[in-house]
Amino acid sequence: MYLATTGRRPDASPRPPGPGRRVPGTVIALGAVSLVTDVSSEMVTAVLPLYLVLGLGLSPLQFGFLDGLFNGATAVVRLLGGRLADRGGGRHRTVAGVGYLLSALSRLGLLLAGGAAGGIAAALAADRLGKGVRTAPRDAMISLSAPPEALGRAFGVHRAMDTTGALLGPLVAFVVLWATADAYDAVFVVSFATGLFGVLVLVLFVPAGPGTAGVAAAVAAAGPRPAGRRRSRALGDPVFRRIVTAAALLGAATIGDSFLYLLLQRGLDLPPLLFPLLPLGAAACYLLLAVPAGRIADRTGRRTPFLCGHGALLVAYLTLTAPPGWPAAVLVLVLLGVFYAATDGVLMALAGPVLPSDGRAGGLAVLQTGQALARLVGAAGFGAAWTWWGPRPALTVAALALAAALAAAWRILPERESS
Repeated sequence: MYLATTGRRPDASPRPPGPGRRVPGTVIALGAVSLVTDVSSEMVTAVLPLYLVLGLGLSPLQFGFLDGLFNGATAVVRLLGGRLADRGGGRHRTVAGVGYLLSALSRLGLLLAGGAAGGIAAALAADRLGKGVRTAPRDAMISLSAPPEALGRAFGVHRAMDTTGALLGPLVAFVVLWATADAYDAVFVVSFATGLFGVLVLVLFVPAGPGTAGVAAAVAAAGPRPAGRRRSRALGDPVFRRIVTAAALLGAATIGDSFLYLLLQRGLDLPPLLFPLLPLGAAACYLLLAVPAGRIADRTGRRTPFLCGHGALLVAYLTLTAPPGWPAAVLVLVLLGVFYAATDGVLMALAGPVLPSDGRAGGLAVLQTGQALARLVGAAGFGAAWTWWGPRPALTVAALALAAALAAAWRILPERESS
């Protein structure tokens, strides 16, 4: 689908891709790893709400707390992953690989846990920890592989490949459940094998130091940097602080995809077998729009698409408060795909150029941590509101909170972007 810069001319040094040039090979390789890994992870994600809420009998409050708790654990570990990756340019792949391997092994934990709550919690924690360790180093490698003016496109290509895996994962889960008469253990086994294959792709096709040359060139061009400058640039830069604050506010008003799918399943009275197919609509829309959204963000600025994406999520919340039906369900899934296409990679492209090259993984980890911790609050809060008041009043409160966060973020986010 996308071409990599594998050709080398002996008389020219590698150049970063411009608007009409090819996507860097590192981005393509990382996209392939994410594609395979997402097939593995989304197989489990697609059936997990059903498994926990309908299979094991957890209440919405318990599920919201569990989901938010482990997302929060992911967020905290991202700081460690980012810091380790920044200690020498060649460690980005190593740290990311540890995270991918840990997530793959967590599928075995789900398989061995049976119905034991402690075992399930430990397996989910391992999965989230693995994701937390790998995310910042991976995004830093992407950010360091393309010039600032093309970061939206680079992240869009990666997210499109990543979302291809997210699209295939629920399909594979559906086929496995259909072929095994709803045997969740079979889903966990196939997910584990696929996750290990993703680790193998990383080892074989991602260079040992992707972005290392870019780090060295950027550091040399900037001249010597005083000790401690890396941390101060990440945490003390006023522009970066505003981006982190806006992302956290919006994250706190985000209730989580699993709740949206549960609401759709209950509203449409879908049989459990069809539940894993619900994420396909959002994933398909995300896949189609990720690259165009990145291109638009590169050309017009990343602030507006990022905010408009949250506006689409607000419309999805309001749609779910209306009487259920297939037209409304389709609209919600499309809007969810628009939300991710306009926000996920775009936020990383917005923040990346603000950070120093030799501290980019750590800086992106700070941003991702703030956003994920805020989403912990949002998920747990919505689960509590649903349990106490019911789904529609809880959605109304969530929509009001998101509208207020959007208004605040519009004023907080910087209008001028670093390039």
